[in-house]
Amino acid sequence: MVATFLPLIFSPVVYFLGKHKGINIATWFSFGILALSTIFLIIPSLGLGSGGQYQEIYSGGQLGHFGLKLDGLSVPFAITIYIISTAVVLYSKPYMARKILLDHDHDQTKTIVEPKKDDVEVEDGKNVGFKGGNLSTMVLSKTQKSHLDTQMGIYFALYLALSMGMVGTVLATNILEFYVFFELMIVPPFFLIAFFGYGNRKKVSFVFFLWSAVGALVLLLGLLAIGFFSGGFDFDVIKSNSSQIPVDWIPLILLSIVMGFGIKLGALFLHVWLPDTYTQAPTPISVVISSAMTGIGAYGIVRIWLELLSGNYAGYGIYLDIWGVATMVFGGAMALMQNDIKKVLAYSSISSMGYIIFGLGSESVLGISGAIMLYVSHGLGKALLFMMAGSIILQTGTRNMDKLGGLSSKMPYTAVLTMIGALTIMGVPITSGFMAEWVLFNGSLQDAIDETNYLKIAAFAVAISTTVLTSAYILWMYKRIFFGIVPETLKNVGDSSRYVIVTMGVLAAFTLILGLYPDLFYSPIINYVENLYSNSSNIAQIKQTTDSQELRISDQLIGGFGDSKTNDFSQIGTGEVDGYYMQQNRYT
Repeated sequence: MVATFLPLIFSPVVYFLGKHKGINIATWFSFGILALSTIFLIIPSLGLGSGGQYQEIYSGGQLGHFGLKLDGLSVPFAITIYIISTAVVLYSKPYMARKILLDHDHDQTKTIVEPKKDDVEVEDGKNVGFKGGNLSTMVLSKTQKSHLDTQMGIYFALYLALSMGMVGTVLATNILEFYVFFELMIVPPFFLIAFFGYGNRKKVSFVFFLWSAVGALVLLLGLLAIGFFSGGFDFDVIKSNSSQIPVDWIPLILLSIVMGFGIKLGALFLHVWLPDTYTQAPTPISVVISSAMTGIGAYGIVRIWLELLSGNYAGYGIYLDIWGVATMVFGGAMALMQNDIKKVLAYSSISSMGYIIFGLGSESVLGISGAIMLYVSHGLGKALLFMMAGSIILQTGTRNMDKLGGLSSKMPYTAVLTMIGALTIMGVPITSGFMAEWVLFNGSLQDAIDETNYLKIAAFAVAISTTVLTSAYILWMYKRIFFGIVPETLKNVGDSSRYVIVTMGVLAAFTLILGLYPDLFYSPIINYVENLYSNSSNIAQIKQTTDSQELRISDQLIGGFGDSKTNDFSQIGTGEVDGYYMQQNRYT
């Protein structure tokens, strides 16, 4: 509980510290709160092993028992959210301070060291940044400093509330509690975009909130129906009694779940809010929304549908597969057409969510496990790329790739760290993205072959081909930014401050560590997904596949995948993974 609510409890304190003590105190206090919360979250997670769980349950009266649970599904989501959120706090300091001052000075040019008109690029009527400037060299008036301190206090207070909402959503043990956190998660971004965004930020924030609220409302209708027919709102009660839900209601409930979480994922046809939100939000918030918050829709599908309503999953996988592939192709094709760095990354996020949806449709242990792991790898890789976008904006004053080029010689640290993020999104060894996609696609292919489902095989063929499209837009973006001739206007550009480079370096290190030792997350994930198949009394039928082809992943790549010899693989069968045997199970 402390790890979840500590950021919310101290968010008002951060505001007053920022307003009265300055941005340095507010920044480091916020960092300390989130770092402490991350530690409090990791400590119980370390004691879970590959298949345990940790719960804190509190009575909620007639509405059930409210609590927080760490298991093989919530651990990778919660830890990824907090690690990214903690890193972005420090990244926010130089970016948001610059952004706030430029917005303030747009109408009141009171800076003693005032930039020349041609040193600032204006996008959609808003100043984006100084070219290569350094905030610490600026002398601020008393009015400017007071405004900056107050605004940064507001920013960090909202930011801490956002972090709490995301983590609470993935730790909840009751569907009403889940919904409350789910709603709380969308309120801080609304204000953060409205207060600190670019362009027509009020309109963008309203569209974001409208779509998110509609999705949450549709989801609520389904959740209430589930609780009503199951006789309770606790996850355990629903899981035990989901068979009591009338058959006629199942399609409507599943539709509400798919629409509610599909909007959060920004999947095809439900993505309208996403491109402008990612593009016009302040870049640190774009980092958090894209890398941590959006993928929570995948968590909801797994937790609410695959786990709680498992008996109603069979046969729907092919529709998720097709929807996922269509989302992948659409997002990748649109990303390839953009000139704005942040818009490329916005459509890239849509495509990445398509990968996750495709994996969830595989109806196999490995496919679903790979989809969950892809949330982690996408979070780290996309965070690095959005941080790169912010660094470019800070140093050059533009995010238009037509005005960039050759920056690898001017910003070498940013170029190297960006490449690590790019390789992660492309799924190249030795990054976490490789192991996520490797397992996801292997599970999907084996499921399609074992079922002899030609539609699934065709979907797999298109999906695997889309990885080429992903590589194309990522490498094309990288080339336009970091290679070629440096424009005359960018001759004096240098790398960003330590706040930017160090935080990017931390996330780059995490994606490399998980690329070498994926079992840090895969062990609990695999065990959790196995239990979806082996321990649920509501699954229509579990079919063991006796002729599964062996899947070998070397120790050098997987680092102990399936390492626990105490796991009961008697119902999992063959399909060797690192010396142990795991059989593909499917809902049929």
